[in-house]
Amino acid sequence: MTRPFIGMKTMSALFSQVVAVAAALLFSSSAPGATEEITAVFRPDPGNPMVNQFENTTPPGGYCRDHPTYCQNGVFSINFPINFNAVVPIQPLDEIRNGPMFQVPSWLTAVTVRHREMGHTEQVLLRVSGIGGAHEQTQPLHEGTWEGGNWVNAPSPCQYGGVGYGNAYYYGFFWRVPPGAGVCFKRPTHILPDFKYSNLSISYELITPNPLGMLSGTYEGTHTFLIGPGQDFDMGDVMLPDDNVLTLNFVLDVEHALKVELPAGGNRIELVPQGGWQTWLNQGRKPARLFRDQTFHIYVSSRFKMQLECERVIGDTCALKNGDGHKVPLDISVSLPHGLTRPDGSGVDRQPLLLSGAGTEEFQPGFYVNHRPGTLHFEVKKEHADTMVAQGGTTYSGQVTVVWDSEL
Repeated sequence: MTRPFIGMKTMSALFSQVVAVAAALLFSSSAPGATEEITAVFRPDPGNPMVNQFENTTPPGGYCRDHPTYCQNGVFSINFPINFNAVVPIQPLDEIRNGPMFQVPSWLTAVTVRHREMGHTEQVLLRVSGIGGAHEQTQPLHEGTWEGGNWVNAPSPCQYGGVGYGNAYYYGFFWRVPPGAGVCFKRPTHILPDFKYSNLSISYELITPNPLGMLSGTYEGTHTFLIGPGQDFDMGDVMLPDDNVLTLNFVLDVEHALKVELPAGGNRIELVPQGGWQTWLNQGRKPARLFRDQTFHIYVSSRFKMQLECERVIGDTCALKNGDGHKVPLDISVSLPHGLTRPDGSGVDRQPLLLSGAGTEEFQPGFYVNHRPGTLHFEVKKEHADTMVAQGGTTYSGQVTVVWDSEL
């Protein structure tokens, strides 16, 4: 936080900058079972100010770790640390639920994430977009074991995942799962005395909220999937899991920017009439008003408010005073650059800055506003300028503090 001084003689402006950089915190779920963590971070990119999205920072596990070329366009994978074992021999050409079937939560699932300190909530959307690993058996399989060809040929509605390898005892695979898909079933043509799935992983698509509307800091949330017959991950009535719960912990870090820069000397403001004092003195006329426009540059990716603090107060604004104690009101307003609007979407042009904060309770960016110029307008209106001139040769001064604050 800096306190550069601006003023006719001793005005000042305070530019408050809130940039929270919070590290992801691992936290445990109260639910038993397997646990995985999904992390994402937002930090504005000056090179791409129009790209305002979270970056998925989850270390890839399983399929996307081993075959990254098949994981593009927002597809990620994590380990699915649960194994499945056939509890009875799988019979050939049997009912679907008695054989190798997959049904996963391929629909969008909403997860609430909550700001660690402030309690503000947002929603993350997640869907499982694929599942894979390996099937293993002690009895060797041959080419004709499966209807529809080799196991790499995913049964509808599942789709080919881009990988298939192994031998008669172990076969690695991955199947993609379209949105809202039902059961994918691979029917065997021969009995399978023992059969299991190992080294599983799932791919997923993650839809994160708009970070420009979120607070700086860390958001956390948890979602638990149930595993087993008739549950979220359903592998049928024969392939049973060695754990019946998978908990996903979500950690979203928001690292906003809020920075304001004044040019050198911009913290001292001298109010003068149009054309300067000499023009008015030569013409023998009273000035219409006293004013000064001060340009600043702003970097901002979050919502913020603006506030006013005054050394001397008159009404709902600041005052300037001379040595005899005569005071006049100083009108202060702000114009913000393109990309910063009011909540209703309208632009900000000469919005009065008041001690009450009325009218400046919230401004919001439509994108990362990076080093864009805005203006602070300072003015003493004519009727008050006339009273200042009537006082004779004297100096009026006052200190003003302008605050940009992202803590709404």
